[in-house]
Amino acid sequence: MYKEFFKLKERPFSKTPDPLYLYQSRSHREALARLMFAVEEREMILLTGDIGCGKTTLSRALIDELGDTAKVALLTNPRLSPLEFLYSLAINFGVALPASDRLGLLEQIEQVLFDLFQKGRLPVLIIDEAHLIPHRDTFEEIRLLTNFQLDDGNLISIIFIGQPELRQRLAHPVYEPLRQRIGLQFNVGPLSQDETAAYLRHRVHCAGGAADIFLDDAIAELHRFSGGVPRRINQAASLALLEAFGREQLQIDSLIVAEVVAELTGI
Repeated sequence: MYKEFFKLKERPFSKTPDPLYLYQSRSHREALARLMFAVEEREMILLTGDIGCGKTTLSRALIDELGDTAKVALLTNPRLSPLEFLYSLAINFGVALPASDRLGLLEQIEQVLFDLFQKGRLPVLIIDEAHLIPHRDTFEEIRLLTNFQLDDGNLISIIFIGQPELRQRLAHPVYEPLRQRIGLQFNVGPLSQDETAAYLRHRVHCAGGAADIFLDDAIAELHRFSGGVPRRINQAASLALLEAFGREQLQIDSLIVAEVVAELTGI
């Protein structure tokens, strides 16, 4: 459809968290740098941000950046009991026959972490949507993973990724032991209007399109609607491409964006 019209190789505003499309704003660049540092130092880090701000894409970019230097256990559904969490972690780290009891699972996980250390690989646990973890005891099991140590540091780095309410939840006194283990924290912010313009150009360029598809007035309207949140930018920009295709316009102006915004907001 519109791909041929705009001479695009693929859709530039897909919903999937493709790290190739990550635009590194100041906030996203700093977040990725902190994530890398946490992994290299085998630290625990808390990464938060509002819905749609690009946290998941950052985690995928980190995995790509690490490559074969790390063994990553990525948990995207953290609604787990403590035992379910340990079982899932064992599977993600490659344990062929996970034990059925807590102590057995912990022994298997510790052995895997030590084996990875001996092979020179970095064990990394990424918990996406961590604000959905239902049990305080599950957080306690995660904290206890940092007890797997060598003389000069931890055997594993742990990355919590979640919405801002995760930070609020962990502020409760019962989580003080866990907070003391969190070495780094960062909150990913929205894009400025200039960054929104660069974000749009970047994604269109990655998809093989011309940099000037979105005119300045359209960019201003997209930023006003989205508040600089990448997911909302993607939603409106994708529909704007369809609308422009229907009108046979090779460039998108504020009138097209206003039409799309009215459709999205029901106004």
